[in-house]
Amino acid sequence: MNKVKELFNIEYPIIQGGMIWASGWKLASAVSNAGGLGLIGAGSMYPDVLRAHIQKCKKATDKPFGVNVPMLYPNLQEIIEIIIEEGVKIVFTSAGNPKTYTSFLKEKGITVVHVVSSLKFALKAQDAGVDAVVAEGFEAGGHNGRDETTTLTLIPMVKEKISIPLIAAGGIATGSSMFAVMALGADGVQIGSRFVASEEASSHEDFKNMVVEAKEGDTHLTLKELAPVRMLKNKFYQDVAELYAKGASTEELKTLLGRARAKRGMFEGDLIEGELEIGQVSGLIHEIKPVAKIMQDLTSGFLTTKMKMNKAVL
Repeated sequence: MNKVKELFNIEYPIIQGGMIWASGWKLASAVSNAGGLGLIGAGSMYPDVLRAHIQKCKKATDKPFGVNVPMLYPNLQEIIEIIIEEGVKIVFTSAGNPKTYTSFLKEKGITVVHVVSSLKFALKAQDAGVDAVVAEGFEAGGHNGRDETTTLTLIPMVKEKISIPLIAAGGIATGSSMFAVMALGADGVQIGSRFVASEEASSHEDFKNMVVEAKEGDTHLTLKELAPVRMLKNKFYQDVAELYAKGASTEELKTLLGRARAKRGMFEGDLIEGELEIGQVSGLIHEIKPVAKIMQDLTSGFLTTKMKMNKAVL
């Protein structure tokens, strides 16, 4: 039995990333209904909005789903309370110390998974008592690790040292890449960018189209002094690059970033001044598709690759 399927009681070991401005109840419920694990992205929601999305998701699916909680927001306690009140059984935490809420959530009967970008933090998450870890490589979109460890390197490093289920993330958008990371030791995958370019994602249609049009080299990891983020290269990115060229201070970078820059780009569709978070694998995404078709492509691609590898000769 696959450890990830068993842990979440799902048909396929495929978890949708809980991405800001993309992962509302429509996306989460569609992924869960298609046999994966959908996640609502709490990072872009006020507490009352999160509650509404959880309630709508419960009506839209009778399958397991979860909530992704970045732990750097000021109303974190209220978000945790809503998750418990609404009976959510799966929580993915990120961008913070897993010790803060893991024991508390597990006492409430909630399965807890923590997202990490290094072996060091994977071990800390395991020590904190999480049920599984997501190891996310440098290729991933959005907020990322400072060490720039690629998925191909990170997954076997983490697998060698931990005993809990391992979920791979970063640069995975096809069944063949899913097969590859599972061959390296992952028990399942978490996929973000491919689901951004889905019909059900809550991100702006213009942003989805820009993802589809992206080519190799169109994304870059930057703003490491604040919180490393991979984004598409647009005018805002060029403004950041120009500040770096002038030797900008952290305060100057903060001033340029301002507030709600990601919402402006990804949710409101400002492709010029917005922050457009997406992974390197956007260069392999050529079409906006319904979630059911994306899941079908992933599973059939995995099985096709498996058959090819069974025939492979060394």
